[in-house]
Amino acid sequence: MGDWLKQRAKEMRHEPVLYERRLWKLLRDRRLGGLKFRRQFTIGRYIVDFICFRHRLIVEADGPQHEDRAQDAARDKWLTEQGFRVLRFPNQQIENRRDEVIATILAAAEAKVTRD
Repeated sequence: MGDWLKQRAKEMRHEPVLYERRLWKLLRDRRLGGLKFRRQFTIGRYIVDFICFRHRLIVEADGPQHEDRAQDAARDKWLTEQGFRVLRFPNQQIENRRDEVIATILAAAEAKVTRD
């Protein structure tokens, strides 16, 4: 499964959906508080939208494909068990409340730093 999953992640990096592109504009090149994010990264059997390893922080853009909340909950539980924190933002929040999204990501990163 690993090779297939990595290939799929690569394809997703080359063809991001609209709201992933919008989030990436905020996160790339350490633009957001100097945080280094990678996109469409494989962890176990999952592909996460964005990940900051330093802060063990995952950021997800949730579009209509995330209607299966039970599947997302199981995925988030597994990622949490691996030591990551997962932030999910619905597309409409990314579109209409960008400042709130940015503040939430920065607060999560700062919270991790103060606990270390």
